[in-house]
Amino acid sequence: MPSRPQVVAFDVIETLIALEPLRARFVEAGLPGHLLETWFTRTLRDGMTLSATGDFEPFRPVAENALRAVTRFEVGDAAVAHVLDGFATLPAHPDVEPALRRLADAGVRAMLLTNGARATTLDFVERHSLTDLIERVVTVEEVRRWKPPAVVYEHAASVAGVPADRLALVAAHAWDCHGAKRAGLVTGWVSRLERDYSAIFAPPDARGDDLVEVVDALLAL
Repeated sequence: MPSRPQVVAFDVIETLIALEPLRARFVEAGLPGHLLETWFTRTLRDGMTLSATGDFEPFRPVAENALRAVTRFEVGDAAVAHVLDGFATLPAHPDVEPALRRLADAGVRAMLLTNGARATTLDFVERHSLTDLIERVVTVEEVRRWKPPAVVYEHAASVAGVPADRLALVAAHAWDCHGAKRAGLVTGWVSRLERDYSAIFAPPDARGDDLVEVVDALLAL
């Protein structure tokens, strides 16, 4: 049985950050708004492919090239920059601060673990006044592998200074929870993105419709 974690690591993109506002930037750049999901899925796929082959590129160049690919390489540099620069303006989901506050009140440390860029993630933390609630930002740049290889989660546990089974990973992506579970972490899944947890992946130890419910379930372990 999983134990109550000493530290909780949160995925960032789509788990804490809402991508939906980028859709307007697609339109402003002359691109179909419906490409948002296709582009982000392509970004994840390409980053994971590099990891699977022992290679690495940071988030921004992978995301830029994914955007070019889904537009059949017809999009210009200015349009690509306009879309990607939107990351600096993306809002937090409304349950982020309450969930982090719940952990702090319970004496459980919180950190972020992201495929995204370090500078953008730190800016997100500062823009939303979360600095006092988040101990550390860990990015895949530190291990040069995109999630979900085990080395990423093991690195996060090492940085946190706890055994893998005392670190929890909270994510809106079932594949991320699966990777963390296979690396020995406790896992929490928030349903706002996928609605139902894919049966092909190892089930999470906690789940909820929002981050507060997930945190409460982790604290109850």
